[in-house]
Amino acid sequence: MRYSPAELARGAAGALLGIALAGATAKVVPGGAESLPFIVAPMGAAAVLLFAVPASPLAQPWPVVGGNIISTLVGLTAHWLIDDVLLAGAVGVGAAIGVMMLLRCLHPPGGACALLAATATPAIDEQGIAFAALPVAVNTVALLLVAIAINNLTGRRYPHRAPAAPPPTGAAAELTLGAADIESAMARLSQRLDVLPEDVVALVRDAEAHALDRRLGSVPVERVMHTEVATVMPFESIYRARTVIVQRQVKTLPVVDENAHVVGIVSIIDLFTRDLVELEPVESIMIREVTTILADTPVADLVPVMTQEGFKVVPVVDEHDRLVGIVTRGDLITVLHRALLEDGSR
Repeated sequence: MRYSPAELARGAAGALLGIALAGATAKVVPGGAESLPFIVAPMGAAAVLLFAVPASPLAQPWPVVGGNIISTLVGLTAHWLIDDVLLAGAVGVGAAIGVMMLLRCLHPPGGACALLAATATPAIDEQGIAFAALPVAVNTVALLLVAIAINNLTGRRYPHRAPAAPPPTGAAAELTLGAADIESAMARLSQRLDVLPEDVVALVRDAEAHALDRRLGSVPVERVMHTEVATVMPFESIYRARTVIVQRQVKTLPVVDENAHVVGIVSIIDLFTRDLVELEPVESIMIREVTTILADTPVADLVPVMTQEGFKVVPVVDEHDRLVGIVTRGDLITVLHRALLEDGSR
């Protein structure tokens, strides 16, 4: 895996500051045995997770704090109950992993904390149960606070939250992958993936968008739009608009001013499902908030406008904001279907 300069700097500088401050904090907190180090070795592994892969589920606050402290207590218990050092270390690490998995705080450095405690030196023996507090808990909390500061100050959100993907609408909602689908698939795998379902969803959505852009990014909207557009002007009557709808057999009419700028839109539903005075001007019922799109916009950019925002018709304008065409949802479906057929033939 290649890391960007920002990620390299965050990982190296973050670990440097984190380890230094974690050790310094334990040094000034009273109560530690003089023969104990100010910082324990498992913090080095914790720093790798916190500063190099802070999005990992293994690097989140509860696994970091719970994993280290609980595993230390499990290791100490093994040390007190089992005289043989090798057996105590094996039992301590195995039991710590089981407890961490059970409590959903799996953290690899926790295994090292358990082994360190289970094979206790005389200084750890002297510290007793307080060893889990000083230096382990003090080191862990100090390192975590530095990680929160460093990651967020350098543009990496921590604690990690999966990016919010816009919810699909309409028929797409029935076919689009969701976190529950991903979690179900992960549960069926023989080996569980150490990633969050929400992160997989975000990755899949991004890949889908990239694939769509690759297929349609070079196709401008002007190549799929209708250029013969039936329009009305704001001062024209509702009777006139109804006549145009019937004669042109369309469902939507852009309303344009004398400069061909789109100032509104009326639909067949607006005109024929309401009790209207036919001599009233169109501007009295038109929708004034109209979304338009430039003619040279890639078709891929039109997809979210019609699927997520729910528009069935989008007027197309030139660089001077003048109406030059119209695109319907049917046109978009035709283009997408053609792209899928081309992919299938390849």
